[in-house]
Amino acid sequence: MDSFADERDLKILENDRCTFFVLRHLIGGTCKLLLTDHERLIICFTDHPFPVWIWTPDDASEAEMEKAYQIVSEYSLLNGAYRFNLKHAPAKYFMERAAEDGKTLSVSMNMFAYDCRNPVKPDKMADGSIHRCGSEDLDELVDLIDSFQKEIGIDQKDRDGYRRDAEAFIHTGNTFFWKNEQGDYVASCKYATDGNMASINLVFTRPEFRRKHYAQNLVYQVTKLAIDAGYVPMLYTDADYTASNTCYEKIGYVLKGKLCTIGGI
Repeated sequence: MDSFADERDLKILENDRCTFFVLRHLIGGTCKLLLTDHERLIICFTDHPFPVWIWTPDDASEAEMEKAYQIVSEYSLLNGAYRFNLKHAPAKYFMERAAEDGKTLSVSMNMFAYDCRNPVKPDKMADGSIHRCGSEDLDELVDLIDSFQKEIGIDQKDRDGYRRDAEAFIHTGNTFFWKNEQGDYVASCKYATDGNMASINLVFTRPEFRRKHYAQNLVYQVTKLAIDAGYVPMLYTDADYTASNTCYEKIGYVLKGKLCTIGGI
């Protein structure tokens, strides 16, 4: 296993480019752990509290999944403190294999990966309009990121960490709010690019402004902006959150892949 990625890894990820968009991005940066055979297995971990990404082909054998299991075990990643993002077949193998070793791994989230090439205008329009986030909106963005991370309950930081993130997001020019007719910052959405793809994320509506179609209209507008800039938009969703998935499908997002997050105790 090599500790660097190259064009071979991008090639083997091509068929899973939407599902493993984040992994494609991570292997090009700084990682705490990066192992790949450039053919059948990639393991990537940036740092705690972020998950360990494991890619295997759809036809991975039991021996190949055991190899992946042994590697993460050797690197002490099965001590209960880490989460893993991987396809369902290796996830099932990991959980059963961990049980044999007296460890407990379980699914914490099922994920869908969608992309959108032909956005569909929402059938219900929201009051207000899209607003590109600028430096004058920094405090609003920090507050919103804080609320978003508290709600999802993962990858949390302190306020200073969120402020640094917000400054970086604003710098890209790809971070947006939806402001209602009263001028309230009611929802957020941004996109991050890698190659010709754009990952739509930070989709969040303040609780007191929900069920008014703000997020759906904002995601639609941001999707169009990403397409106009030459990118193919994609996003991850909680597969078990039917309402959210239906919302994205209505504006043209098409299911491309499935993942799950597993963790231990």
